Amino acid sequence: MMSRKKKKSSGGFKARLAEEVWKVLEAKPTQGLNYKQIGAALGIKDSGDRVLLMEILHRGVADGKLKETERGKFILKEVKQVTLIGVIDVSKFGKAYVAVPGVEEDFVLEKATFGTALSGDKVEIQVQNLGRRSRAKFIRIVERFRSQYVGVFHDKGGYAEVIPVTKNLGIVFIVKGPQKGTAKEGDKVSVRITEWTDPKRMPLAEVVQVFGQQGVHDVEMHAIMAEFELPYEFPEEVLHFANEIKDGFTDDEINKRRDFRTITTFTIDPFDAKDFDDALSFRALENGNVEVGVHIADVSFYVQPDSIVDKEAQRRATSVYLVDRTIPMLPERLSNELCSLRPNEDKMTFSAVFEMDVSGNIQNEWFGRTIIHSDRRFTYEEAQAIIEGGEGDFKNEVLTLNGLARKLRKKRFDEGSIDFSSEEVKFKLDDKGKPEGVYIKVMKESNQLIEEFMLLANQRVAKFVGKNAQGQSRPCVYRVHDLPSPEKIQSLHNFLKHLGYKLPKATDSVGGKVIKELLARVEGQPEESMVQIMAIRSMAKAEYSTKNIGHYGLAFSDYSHFTSPIRRYPDVLIHRLLQRYLDNEGPANETFLELHCKHDSIMEKKAAEAERASIKYKQVEYLLMHKGQILEGMISGFSSNGLFVEIKGNKCEGFVPIDSLDFGNFHFDKQSYIMVNNRGEEIHLGDEVMVKVKSGNLLERQIIFEVVQ
Repeated sequence: MMSRKKKKSSGGFKARLAEEVWKVLEAKPTQGLNYKQIGAALGIKDSGDRVLLMEILHRGVADGKLKETERGKFILKEVKQVTLIGVIDVSKFGKAYVAVPGVEEDFVLEKATFGTALSGDKVEIQVQNLGRRSRAKFIRIVERFRSQYVGVFHDKGGYAEVIPVTKNLGIVFIVKGPQKGTAKEGDKVSVRITEWTDPKRMPLAEVVQVFGQQGVHDVEMHAIMAEFELPYEFPEEVLHFANEIKDGFTDDEINKRRDFRTITTFTIDPFDAKDFDDALSFRALENGNVEVGVHIADVSFYVQPDSIVDKEAQRRATSVYLVDRTIPMLPERLSNELCSLRPNEDKMTFSAVFEMDVSGNIQNEWFGRTIIHSDRRFTYEEAQAIIEGGEGDFKNEVLTLNGLARKLRKKRFDEGSIDFSSEEVKFKLDDKGKPEGVYIKVMKESNQLIEEFMLLANQRVAKFVGKNAQGQSRPCVYRVHDLPSPEKIQSLHNFLKHLGYKLPKATDSVGGKVIKELLARVEGQPEESMVQIMAIRSMAKAEYSTKNIGHYGLAFSDYSHFTSPIRRYPDVLIHRLLQRYLDNEGPANETFLELHCKHDSIMEKKAAEAERASIKYKQVEYLLMHKGQILEGMISGFSSNGLFVEIKGNKCEGFVPIDSLDFGNFHFDKQSYIMVNNRGEEIHLGDEVMVKVKSGNLLERQIIFEVVQ
């Protein structure tokens, strides 16, 4: 029965009534129904509602949606049906949304109409196109998003329950008898669904891996890798193959390469780095220019296409960085030995060499295979000390390179590149992995020195690989970054309006310069961090593609990843493409490259999610150790159920439920992105607040704060 709590004259009631009318007609697509039959099906008895019903029916005929088969009887004129495949996202309220590639708006599936599908699953839906509106019907699960699920094992005697760590799944896995394996109460485990046909019942599953007791540091890190379906250990046959690879230093190979061993060369990396995949060389030229070599580990020399090591690297696609460890893409024999540009050792490299004038303009460039000998390994801190006026090895070279990097950086920003200076969360852990402290690592000039020359190499290599000497395009693996959608720019505009800042409207051209100018205006202001967060949220995600749409954030028309082949498989592909085109071979297979791009983008996202999960886990663990302590924070986000608070100094974040705010009846105004109560008082992003830890859930990686001021 239709609800009549709201005014009959309201547009909202009429729209909802129209939705219900369509459902009645859809149920009997070939049988003409009159307004009395439809009204009876909807429980309409009020004369005013009957008039509204007749208006809807005649409007449907006028719009071409309905057909009057005989006087007073109506059917749907035409139901266009199409079958689509998309990814489902199940909300905690029971509805589901299916995102279909190439379709702007998601399709909605009502509660309990999507079987046993879980968030992330690829599903098939049947879409009925009814004029201006569409209705989706769930058909089947095409592919599960996950083959295994990680959770906590709770033994119930004859059976066990596994509570998944993934939020909003809304299920518990039931494990019976021998399917328990060796799992014990409180263990973190991975399970596989064995039987699940009735969505009203919980799925049956079997334990496929036992990580150990929850709360133990190594157990949690291994479980996070499994949660995001990332490989943790190398197969024995891969390790054996890698260990048999020789260094390759034959006279024949050396003679094929440009020799940089007598030219000053060094690396600059984090103090705890174990692999060094980039180095810089420097020399002054007689014409007053300088030569800067960007030398990258020649992974493609050692990792041959379709070898067992190559296939494993393809599968992984990226190294994964958790709070305390790196899970490498390549075995240690390659990542830490053969391919690592360690000091005082001859190394095979692939290089981009630039002749530059004093203003940082490129006069000549050269790409090819080289051999180098690194004279010094700098940490970022050591290079920074020289930049800030200290003494040290190769001081002139470091300072000259830094001066050029500054010019490159200024030019990049002048052309619209956006400065999203990142703050990296780091932990001080004890010998058991417990967090003793949390601190923020900020990029300094020594980091920027390396960054600018890596960006330069990536940009110039992309231009060379992507087009031949005649300007004709050829297959390439690009790192692309799309323009923000008008909807997201409009949301950013609405948010900024309440802070006193303006952006062009969504219909205007909003380029990198506009965002850059905005960030410059908020620099040093209390709201700087929040504006930067919202600006980032408004932007698309960078990914790999053979379709070159440019890189919006960097304001580059051509951009690839060339500089980190030890830890990224797309860089290996670019090295192979570069050599292919240097050898004047024909164009590569674009379909093959695009398949790699899609896989590498997916794996990159999983790795980033795993990294965030490990950071979040340690942040929650750290805050639980400070339960009851009053902490200074600021509002970092809102939801309909409450607000998020980020602690100053360590970026740990927790949640404040809206019903715990005892100083007013607040609700979330989504359009303005503020909290407001019935007295008109407002809570904004960036507002300072004092909180203390009320509770925490390590399984869900969530902290609940209580506001004290």
